[in-house]
Amino acid sequence: MTLSRRSFLRSAAGVAALAVPAANVLGANDALQIGCIGTGGRCRALMKSLAGIEGVRITAVSDIWDVHLDEGKKLADPKATATKIYKELLARKDVDAVLIGSPDHRHVPMTIDAVEAGKDVYVEKPLTHTLDEGKAVLEAVKKSKRIVQVGTQQRSMPHIQKAYELVKAGRLGEVCKVHLTWNRNTDRIRKSPLNIDPKKVDWKAFLGNAPEQQFDEYRFRNWRWFWDFGGGLFTDLMVHWIDVAHWFLDLDHPEKAVALGQHTNSKGVWETPDTVQTILTYPGGIQAHFEGTFSNAREGAHIVFMGTDASLYIDRGRFELIPERGKGKAEEMVLGTGPKGRDFYDKPDGELLHLTNWVECVRNRKKPNAPAEAGVSAASAAHLANQALRSGQTVVWKV
Repeated sequence: MTLSRRSFLRSAAGVAALAVPAANVLGANDALQIGCIGTGGRCRALMKSLAGIEGVRITAVSDIWDVHLDEGKKLADPKATATKIYKELLARKDVDAVLIGSPDHRHVPMTIDAVEAGKDVYVEKPLTHTLDEGKAVLEAVKKSKRIVQVGTQQRSMPHIQKAYELVKAGRLGEVCKVHLTWNRNTDRIRKSPLNIDPKKVDWKAFLGNAPEQQFDEYRFRNWRWFWDFGGGLFTDLMVHWIDVAHWFLDLDHPEKAVALGQHTNSKGVWETPDTVQTILTYPGGIQAHFEGTFSNAREGAHIVFMGTDASLYIDRGRFELIPERGKGKAEEMVLGTGPKGRDFYDKPDGELLHLTNWVECVRNRKKPNAPAEAGVSAASAAHLANQALRSGQTVVWKV
């Protein structure tokens, strides 16, 4: 059978044949050539941070929507290649590593394709869309020996790294409970005409491994809140903080999960609830409670570790160590300005720090701050919570 060039590029064999795993042979002064896949709003924010890292060039961009592809080109090298077929990008010799900013359900397939093509990877969280994807992506990363960084940027923030040291030094005593929250008050639920031209969208490529369905502009632009493409608040927001809990306490996955959810404002619009809670139990008697809503921003976004000697409050701009009565001194580290619990602060620039760590690890081949194993671990907690939410039952981890 004769293959056309496009068919060849679409095939795994074509990618493997044309790609050159150059990332591990970069010289100290060689520019790191990066391709960006899925150049929507989140990816473009990361591309702006990449521009601030010395020795980095964005040499190719890919997106299935013409509008985003054009916007991505504006942030790339003037001579950068643009394509709607991401495997064409992976086959290029002028791409050493890739930044993946696609919807959740495409993270693992694209990551596996990328590492098999010899590319190092920065992939947005959550790494996995389902529990069973974890094993496949870890095996592919291990076999390829590629550097993979998951976009849980809090692992690269200096105040959170310092807070980690306090926990490891035993300042909290025995940690028995962790409280996580991410609350917003937003009108993003509102459904209004978007006037997207379906002819400019490769809808089949967007669906990928998702069930076949007709083009829907609202789902296309709000995919996080539909089960085929995302996982709601647990995968979109809880993953950030549960990753911190797993990191600090050396946890891998919950033993059990219970969860509740309701549509406070999103009924008939979203599939996933806009108001949720889950309780996760871990080995050693540790309980983790996450609550989130899109209808009230009171508690904002933070995590609190509760120990027998002290509690530790952390958000993206500060930490505060609050001792129990008569058990040591309080301590804090404040980097960001503004009210507690904000989504983002002026300092630290976690995205820039996390991307810089990835670039450094691509060059020196050391383990990044948020490796694939951590991404699979954090996402597993969200998936278990969603299983409990959708079944209405207590879900037990299956070995």
